[in-house]
Formats: sequence, structure tokens, C-alpha cells
Amino acid sequence: MSFALKMCARIIVVRVFILFALLTLSACGSMSLLNIPKTLHDAIVAAPESDKAPSKQVDVSKIPNASPKNEPKSRYGNPKSYVVFDKRYYVMDSNKGFVEKGIASWYGTKFHGRRTSSGEIYDMYGMTAAHKSLPLPTYVEVINLKNNKKIIVKVNDRGPFHGNRIIDLSYTAAIKLDILKNGTGLVEIRTVRTEEISAVDLDKELAVISTPEVKNEDRFYIQVGSFSNLINAEDLKKKLKSIGEEMISVNEIVVSGSTLYRVKIGPLTDVKQADAIVLSLVEYDIHEHHIVTN
Repeated sequence: MSFALKMCARIIVVRVFILFALLTLSACGSMSLLNIPKTLHDAIVAAPESDKAPSKQVDVSKIPNASPKNEPKSRYGNPKSYVVFDKRYYVMDSNKGFVEKGIASWYGTKFHGRRTSSGEIYDMYGMTAAHKSLPLPTYVEVINLKNNKKIIVKVNDRGPFHGNRIIDLSYTAAIKLDILKNGTGLVEIRTVRTEEISAVDLDKELAVISTPEVKNEDRFYIQVGSFSNLINAEDLKKKLKSIGEEMISVNEIVVSGSTLYRVKIGPLTDVKQADAIVLSLVEYDIHEHHIVTN
């Protein structure tokens, strides 16, 4: 090969290398732009850093409960369904009569100041929360089943996307319910509608609304199935015996005149133990479960 041809070949190789490098940088730049969290929902999926409480202490007694009011549904926060971590979630059409028991968690500095799924900005010092399926916004009363403390929060965001949590509370809401130290707490949530609120002072630490008294609960169960046929329930119990045969039970209940057989794991008092069990359920091809207290 002549000297001129060798030089041309080298120039071509260099140009190809430069072009490849530019394309790679461009692609990385595009990925960075795509991964910039535009909403709190995106941040939950993309941000790897751990969450934490702020360094500034607040006097939560001076922060009022959320004040329920009639508001239109969020234009951005109520798709028919959405997907996070390859799982599809469906948004409820109505929040009327909604009651749920389960484990609450909280979120703080990692998301403070970011846009929520409803379009509002997350304020960890406010009285707000995130839920996977309630319409946005929805006002809910949250009761700590261990100490009976109650708060009212405005659900304006999506989450939590941990497999064993039903609601994410703002930092201030978590302090008011006394779940900040442990990071989680067993709670009951129920929707609060404006027509259900009498003449009460919502600036007080606990709003007085028409809610049945709740017993203190230290233990809970993971319900993994409900069957009309006892044989199917017993089969599932046998399938799960490696989790701990003494922990699996089948209970008979009557709902609207029909007999059902519930398969439960428990009783449990440790959230970390419950999380480990929930993770193991995938091995048994069980992807749906919820927390019950009896």
C-alpha cells in the first residue's frame, strides 16, 4: 500500500472514531435529559439516593391538618392506568367510601420541592400523601392503629411503589402520627368528603370527624387469598407451608351472605419480617396480597 493510501486509511479511521465518540456523547446526553425527573413520580423511579429527614426541626403542633374541600380532579394525575417497575396500576373513578388498612411509610428531603403527579409541588412540611390508586386529589383520615393518633392529609401524588406499603406520608404527617422513628406504621385510611365534616376546628392537632373508634393494633396478617371453595384455600396453605406451617391459617368469614375462606400469614408485628415474606411470595407465584388485622 502506498504512503498516500496509508494516510487516507488512517484519516478515515480517526474520523470514524471521532464520529463514534460524538454519537456516544450525544446519546449519553440524550439519556441524561430523558432521566431528569420532571415529576415526583419520575423521581421515585429514577433517583437512587436514600431519603432522609430535614436538618431543620419543626413544631408540628403549629401545622394544621389538611382542610378538605371540593376540588376538580387533577388534569395530569388521573390516567386510567400507569406502569411503574413493570407493574400496572389502575386509578379509581371515585373515592367514595374507601377504607384500607396497611403499612404507611413517609418521604422527605429527596422529593422536597419536586413536582408531584398531580402537578403540585411536594412540601415535606405540608400535610400531604401519596397513594397508588385514589383519585387526585383525595382527602383521607389516617389513623395510627397502634396509638390511635389521627390526621387528615391531602393525597396529591402517586406511590409508594414498595410492594408492602399503602400510603406515603409527608415528613410532617409522619411526625404527627409518630411513625417517623420506625419509618413505618400500621394504619387505617379512609376518605373524608366535605359533606362528612361538621363544624370542627381543623387547626387542632386532631380533627374531630365522624369516624368509628379504632382499637389499638400491634399485630397484623398478610392475606394472600380468598376462596369460596375450602379445598382451594387448603391447597394454598399447603403450598406456603415452607414459609412456616404454624404461620399459615385458613379462616372462614361470611360476606354478603356468602362464605369465604381467607388464607393468611401471621400474626406479625415486625414490618421488616412482613417485607421479607412479601418478597418471597413471588416464588410461589403470588403477586396480590394485602394487610388485615384480624
